[in-house]
Amino acid sequence: MSFLGASAARVSAWESRLVRLAREPGTDDFRRFERDVHDGLSRAPKALPSLYFYDTRGSDLFRRIMDLPEYYLTRAEREILERHGSAIAGSFANRECDVVDLGAGDGAKSRILLGHLARAGSDVRYLPVDVSDGALATVLDACAEELPWLPTEGVVAEYEAGIRWLSRRDADRSRLVLFLGSNVGNMDDVRARGFFSSLYEALLPGDHVLVGFDLVKDVRVLQPAYDDAAGVTAEFNLNLFRRINRELGANFDVDAFRHYATFSPARRAMESYLLSCKKQAVRIGRREYAFEAWEPLHTEISRKYYESDIHGFAEEAGFVEVGHFSDERRLFVDALWRVGPREGAG
Repeated sequence: MSFLGASAARVSAWESRLVRLAREPGTDDFRRFERDVHDGLSRAPKALPSLYFYDTRGSDLFRRIMDLPEYYLTRAEREILERHGSAIAGSFANRECDVVDLGAGDGAKSRILLGHLARAGSDVRYLPVDVSDGALATVLDACAEELPWLPTEGVVAEYEAGIRWLSRRDADRSRLVLFLGSNVGNMDDVRARGFFSSLYEALLPGDHVLVGFDLVKDVRVLQPAYDDAAGVTAEFNLNLFRRINRELGANFDVDAFRHYATFSPARRAMESYLLSCKKQAVRIGRREYAFEAWEPLHTEISRKYYESDIHGFAEEAGFVEVGHFSDERRLFVDALWRVGPREGAG
């Protein structure tokens, strides 16, 4: 039975809610943020985790980026889910299915697939996972408005914590884990392999994952996607300094830095930096960090893939490849993988 026909009583039994995963004892968001900033600014070369882009303003800016004419990724993946969503959903027809959305963002593309699953007769629950409370609140509100029949539970967590949480979920429902957009591209290959291996171990035979991969393409398409003419991506990167100033009491002169994005053919990756336009020093509490003129601070990597890379990730982790789905221009691929029978399982 589809949730489209679910009774109000059934929906209210699993009301939409937002939960936080417990962190390790003695840690909290603020202390971790502070530690990571100091560690990153002490490195040579300097670097800050892209994880911290997504405060409330950063999440709003990223939603603007997704609507930019240069940013092809969102449109390409939306096209895939609209054109091939019914084929993807066919693997879950008339089955109970928990859809776990790692790095959910605003959840707009995921809602396209959720509609296809409902039409396929799937008994769906939606579990978006994201580091941003604000993004998840947006997801819950959108689901309540667009998919009021859908039981939804938002989980505030990073990927690794989300996977640990996933491994503790009930085993009586199949799971479809979404890792859409260019989320995997923010990892180097070593971390990506570890991520897929951990994900495989957290799932059970018959569970599936749907992973988005941005394909290698003409640099004339890539470059403006990460350095748009309106400067929204630049402001998205610079907002990281505004957040550090606000939350850690730093004195970054935001106007004294410039966003710079470039494609590395050897690494097959777009790389984003904030360049210091002059020799300067930045103070955070009692600590001071010196910048040389035009010294780079690395903020993000976005890897691009060949089809052979996608096959390799699935095979190394142990997944069975079910299908690859692409947009008409072949800019992007959503790969559907399944967990097969475990070796030695009786």
